[in-house]
Amino acid sequence: MKIAFVLDDSIDRPDGVQQYALTLGAYLEREGHEVHYVCSEATRTDVRVHSLARNLGVTFNGNDLRVPTPTSRAALRVFLDQQRFDVIHVQIPHSPLFASRVVDEARAVQGRSVRIVGTFHILPDGAVSEYGTRALGWLQRNNLRKFDAFCAVSEPAAQFAHRSFGIDASVIPCSIDTSIFAGAEGAPRVDGRLRLAFLGRLVERKGAAELVDAVAALSPEVRSRIEVRIGGKGPMLEQLQASVTQAGLEDVVHFDGFVAEEDKAAYYASADIAVFPATGGESFGIVLIEAMASGAGVVFGGANPGYLTVLGVRPEVSVNATHTDEFAAALTRLIEDDALRAELHELQAERVKRFDVATVGAQVLDLYAS
Repeated sequence: MKIAFVLDDSIDRPDGVQQYALTLGAYLEREGHEVHYVCSEATRTDVRVHSLARNLGVTFNGNDLRVPTPTSRAALRVFLDQQRFDVIHVQIPHSPLFASRVVDEARAVQGRSVRIVGTFHILPDGAVSEYGTRALGWLQRNNLRKFDAFCAVSEPAAQFAHRSFGIDASVIPCSIDTSIFAGAEGAPRVDGRLRLAFLGRLVERKGAAELVDAVAALSPEVRSRIEVRIGGKGPMLEQLQASVTQAGLEDVVHFDGFVAEEDKAAYYASADIAVFPATGGESFGIVLIEAMASGAGVVFGGANPGYLTVLGVRPEVSVNATHTDEFAAALTRLIEDDALRAELHELQAERVKRFDVATVGAQVLDLYAS
């Protein structure tokens, strides 16, 4: 098949939607299909990219995004008539100014000979995002009728898709190529201390501030047994550094800055406890499955609906990160109980297999064919 992944944002950005499309696209190429990426401004040349719109920067649902400016329908129609895709796979929510127009013009050019599917990605982090997405769903209601099928990356995302867009979506999770992460080797420990590692954008909803508060709430004896590595960049960096200084944690908490894509597996693998205390706005948790596949000792996360989809029901691996005492108590248990960490590691090493791209990719191909 000739397949187009359609994104309103640039394929160049290292965010979750781009990872979703590129991981699936690489799998589909290995399966013998021809994959294209139809998006706004992009520069990469290692995959088949068609940049058909300009970008504007906005912030929505706690994320920095690039949204497209209006795209010529006539130009899109010429492009689609030339390409004649068998499948067009749209990342939703999608813009009326670009991806929606791709759908409209594909139907006008090819009728029902092209299969149009969508993946719903978002779970809001507050009322503004919730009602903004619902308004977009109302605006897009006619466009959505032109789709053949929908999936969502988690059950919470599927429920929100139904509430906000009237979409009935099957659940097909995000995926990673576990072979890329397997066998990673982390940096050696400092003085034999256990390592807690966080990696993500330093923005409010990712929970780095809650992690610092929880570490400050640990007993001195427990703190003496750990080092905490915080990887990533973002607008909260100075605030976090000030919090560490104020709490007297300079010998415990260290900031590693930006971690390149090729270095992520080793960063995760170096962790005895990989901590992702996001407080909300997560429809899934790609970082969780990346850390599991990399061999992190235990992957621990915030008890938000998207992360729980990945982590499962074991209470030892999730917590409401805004409850500092509960967060500190959960970390203390993991730090002190070597046998529990070993047990959870084995369970997560098995659990991550369900998110391997070969398993998920087969489900996506079924969505294309059904």
